[in-house]
Amino acid sequence: MASEIELQAMRRAIDAARERGNCLPNPTVGCVVLDADGREVGVGATVRKGAHAEIEALAAAGDRARGGTAVVTLEPCKHVGNTGPCTEALIAAGVARVVIAETDPHAEAGGGAEVLRAAGVDVETGVLADEAEPHNRAWRFAVVHGRPFVTWKYAATMDGLSAAPDGSSKWITGPDARRDVQTFRAQCDAIVAGTGAVLADDPRLTVRDAEDLPLPYDLQPLRVVVGETRIPNYYRVFDRVAPTLLIQSREPDEVLAKLSENGIKHAWLEGGPRLAGGFWKAGLIDRVIGYIAPSMLGSGRAALEGEAATLADLRPIEITDLSTVGHDIRIIGTPGAAPRETYV
Repeated sequence: MASEIELQAMRRAIDAARERGNCLPNPTVGCVVLDADGREVGVGATVRKGAHAEIEALAAAGDRARGGTAVVTLEPCKHVGNTGPCTEALIAAGVARVVIAETDPHAEAGGGAEVLRAAGVDVETGVLADEAEPHNRAWRFAVVHGRPFVTWKYAATMDGLSAAPDGSSKWITGPDARRDVQTFRAQCDAIVAGTGAVLADDPRLTVRDAEDLPLPYDLQPLRVVVGETRIPNYYRVFDRVAPTLLIQSREPDEVLAKLSENGIKHAWLEGGPRLAGGFWKAGLIDRVIGYIAPSMLGSGRAALEGEAATLADLRPIEITDLSTVGHDIRIIGTPGAAPRETYV
């Protein structure tokens, strides 16, 4: 049973992971090292393409880790990645106990708890796992299912339209909603749009800060343009702000397979009702984030292309969050998770 000090340390580790931010394609991990008397002597969080949380925390703790406890949000790895196995580092540091929130589902990296136990380290798992789980939901899904987690984002008027009849679609929602989108974009490692949307809107498909300036190149998600239509090289998706991948297919399975080959764990899908409709029909959208503007168009292009012919084709969505963002409404939901009877 975890002590109150260890529970506090786990919440500190979760905070450290959240503050460090997106580490994809690696999981987001935080670690706190307590000395033998239960005092905090080291804190670390996994660095994107860099050191793991345990390595950072042990470096900060130094000799004070001996006989102490490592509190970590994800099971320490047992394989060689960007660093050596974290299990070996913990054993070498003389840590007597390791408290873990979530176990690692990865076939190669998982199983670290058993390695530690075999070395005589006391290990407890499942501590505040519910609080740690949201930070690695997309990563865990990708590891378990062998494909990226897909978030579809759209913006529409109250009558469900994302573009006017003439094709214009910019700024349906307000500035607060557009800034909010950047926060969510920063949590993914690929931003996907169809060639039609790219040709129509010339989007940047980047993550930008509060001043509308792009984040550094090495913090940008991969930009992915899907479809067979040629995009001229002067379009903004080919600038040097972020890397870009072209996939000459609109088949969702093929697109996700190509993304998996490139190590992508969380794909952010936006730009193009045809592309979104293909993913929706294939059942390959795992989360929906919709921004609804308090306005009407009356006619124009729907946010999603589909082939539903009757109410029997209705696809339910379980709403997990409903908020106002500026003057707009943000709805977050999970497709197919709500009981159909709710909508009858």
